[in-house]
Amino acid sequence: MTGEPVPLLRMLLREEHDVFVLRQRGREVAAALGMEHQDQVRVATALSEVGREVSRAEVTFAAATEPYPHLVIVLSSAAVGNHMLEGVRAAGRLMDEVRVEDERIVLTRRLPAQVDPERLEQARDELAASMPTTALDELSVQNRQLVTALEQVQAHRDELLQLNAELEETNKGVMALYTQLSEELEQTNQGVVALYAELDERSAQLREANEAKSRFLANVSHELRAPVTAIIGLTRLLLDPRSEPLTSEQTHQLELVQGSAADLLARVNDLLDLAKAESGRIEPNWGPIDLAAVFGQLRGTLRPLARPEVELAVDEPPAKGLVSDELLLTQILRNLLTNALKFTGRGTVGMGAWVDGERLYIAVADTGTGIPFAEQSRVFEEFHQVRGALQTGGTGLGLPYARRLATLLGGALTMVSEPGEGSTFTLSLPLRPAVPADGHDGEGPLPHVDRALVVDDDPAARHLLRQLLAGIADQVSEAADVRSGLAIAVRERPSVIFLDLRMPGGDGTLLLADLAALPEVAGIPVFVVTAADLSDFGPHELAHARSVVTKEDLTRRTVVDLVAGLGS
Repeated sequence: MTGEPVPLLRMLLREEHDVFVLRQRGREVAAALGMEHQDQVRVATALSEVGREVSRAEVTFAAATEPYPHLVIVLSSAAVGNHMLEGVRAAGRLMDEVRVEDERIVLTRRLPAQVDPERLEQARDELAASMPTTALDELSVQNRQLVTALEQVQAHRDELLQLNAELEETNKGVMALYTQLSEELEQTNQGVVALYAELDERSAQLREANEAKSRFLANVSHELRAPVTAIIGLTRLLLDPRSEPLTSEQTHQLELVQGSAADLLARVNDLLDLAKAESGRIEPNWGPIDLAAVFGQLRGTLRPLARPEVELAVDEPPAKGLVSDELLLTQILRNLLTNALKFTGRGTVGMGAWVDGERLYIAVADTGTGIPFAEQSRVFEEFHQVRGALQTGGTGLGLPYARRLATLLGGALTMVSEPGEGSTFTLSLPLRPAVPADGHDGEGPLPHVDRALVVDDDPAARHLLRQLLAGIADQVSEAADVRSGLAIAVRERPSVIFLDLRMPGGDGTLLLADLAALPEVAGIPVFVVTAADLSDFGPHELAHARSVVTKEDLTRRTVVDLVAGLGS
């Protein structure tokens, strides 16, 4: 079958009676081409709607394949005109396309599948052999079709009624479930808010406990250094050859006392160093470092500590320039090398360095006992000591202190260990660290407050403010919502509050109002720091704020100026 329509049947439409024949022939052609019953009725009904408005017409039924298989029905008559709009409009709702051309009407309907030439020839023969029925027979067929259609409509109507009833029941269940879930979600939210408040309180307690521990370590270390230093000095005097002679046993005992006192002083110094690092009292002294000189000094001073069966190999470092704190870097490397020598009975302890991009890497590797897998996650914990055959005592503070110093220098300290084969500790440092400016952007000392409170649901925004308040506030507390913020403000009485506006559980304006209503916290200055559109808030809602700053404009200079203005 080519792209041109293939004629199947022709008939003449001369009088009103022929409309019934036209309807019958349309249904027969549709059936012969494999259309379903409903489509057969559509074609027959469309032809009867058009045929009633056309007199003396030639009707051609054909099948076409381009652009897709479809039935083409053409009614040609000189009587075709625009006055037939009603019949054409009705047929258009039943067929794929109905168009009025010069003296003809063309109707098309898509076929369910491709029709081969043999099937078309068979359809032509069947249509030629069939005889038109009477108008009464066609009316009978129409009635049966109408009854069938009504039965289908009734069945659909009954099905819709049943579906509506089921949907109504489903909606009731959904609403009940929604109500239950809403209540459970509300209870969960209340629990989460309470949990956040408890976590904030516990965090504050932990910070206070950690600060108390650091103060305790520093105070105890200072108090212990004086008597230990005195013991070492007095022992040195007693052992001096110029002093009164001692028996060999007395000399031996005093040497033991001196050695024990030196060990005790070393442990006290470890505690003091750790306390300084934790309290932030260590400030790096940035400057260019001769890495080769540092490696040479460590090689010379630590080689005597190695056992006879252990080789200390320190490679020459790369000549790349490094900016850091030479004293702190030396302390880190000395701790790592001392630790490696302590746990290596035979083999090698080596140190090497390389540069990758803008970072310097220094690795200290040993062939010692290694660290058991169960303890590898704890080697950087304070006071934890790895158990092993070569354990020689100590405080367990060397590695935690080294990691804190590495962080202070803008770097990191990592570890890889295989039990029985050795360990490798790798220190990474930036070649050119982003050294923070001393003080602030302006001249003169920084302003100072005892305690600041940051209320913001965004953890990144809270972290930024904590950084900007470094050196200004002795302690910074955080809250993620209005409720927690009010609880912390009442409990801690901060010197200043930095407050966001848009937060879950209530706007910051609610906290402003609550603070103003409580006499004990009404005088705390509040700085609003927000990214919200301030036009959404009335002047009375922000009346209790000392100042309003957008997050886009928040800088170290801004925070310094805000806090400095509290004294004016």
